[in-house]
Amino acid sequence: MSILSEPYFHNEDAAFEHLEQALWRDGTVCPHCGVIGHATKLQGEKHRRGVWKCNEKECRKQFTVKVGTVFEHGRLPLHKMLQAVYLMCSSKKGVSAHQLHRTLGVTYKTAWFLAHRIREAMRDGKLGPLGGEGKIVEIDETYVGGKDKNKHHNKRRGKGGMDKEIVFALVERGGKVQSHHVPSVSAKTLRPILEKQLAEASRLMSDDGGARVGREFPKHEAVNHSINEYVRGDVHTNTIEGYFSIMKRGVTGVYHHVSPQHLKRYLAEFDFRYNTRVALGVNDEARMGHAVRGIVGKRLMYRDSFAK
Repeated sequence: MSILSEPYFHNEDAAFEHLEQALWRDGTVCPHCGVIGHATKLQGEKHRRGVWKCNEKECRKQFTVKVGTVFEHGRLPLHKMLQAVYLMCSSKKGVSAHQLHRTLGVTYKTAWFLAHRIREAMRDGKLGPLGGEGKIVEIDETYVGGKDKNKHHNKRRGKGGMDKEIVFALVERGGKVQSHHVPSVSAKTLRPILEKQLAEASRLMSDDGGARVGREFPKHEAVNHSINEYVRGDVHTNTIEGYFSIMKRGVTGVYHHVSPQHLKRYLAEFDFRYNTRVALGVNDEARMGHAVRGIVGKRLMYRDSFAK
């Protein structure tokens, strides 16, 4: 049976039950007072679907499982939100807002904001340092933006990445990735990221461009792309180049255009799928479960989604 045949993708009551089981594993959690397992579900036609009431005397407030999550105050039916989560989690290079708007039967504006809510759920700010003793971490930077030759001559700014956005990333071989939207590739910008997110005992691999950034690390090795050196024994940056290729194919082939103020959200999306890939033992359904559990404690207002 197809996973898309699951009741929580089509029935609103089943969708609320599915979300409650995913988020309230130890019992109902009141988002107002934090008490666990001391609430009553309100029944009857006069009550909204999925509404609970806290039984604590000092609280006695009503809530649903969506309160305190990125889905709070969502006007879209919950089962359609879960459909969008699955589509974004199971598509390796992402799903455009136009595709969501056609598939879910909602407006483009609704689909666009819903996609950003889901990206916020995918964002993981708790990922610790990569690497460790005996592990290899690769670093590199790439440039995201349209090709100069495709622009109007008045908007061309020269060769290279002069008018492109810079993405710097760390990838642990056989492990996870952390990518960052950075203003420059200077050592002043990149070194603090390395010091915070790279375990000192790691073997660090870079190309000749990153050689100056990682020189403080005793186990740093680099390949020199300027002389056509790409592999020297186990020294290479092919793993991170593979990650960048997936990300760029998504940006170019699916999203077509990503504005600078939203680039960090798209990076969180590509990082999430890479960090929960099949090679790490996570299938599409489990990946969706990770994303659903990530909605807690996060809010994204429509006006805030445009903040720089």
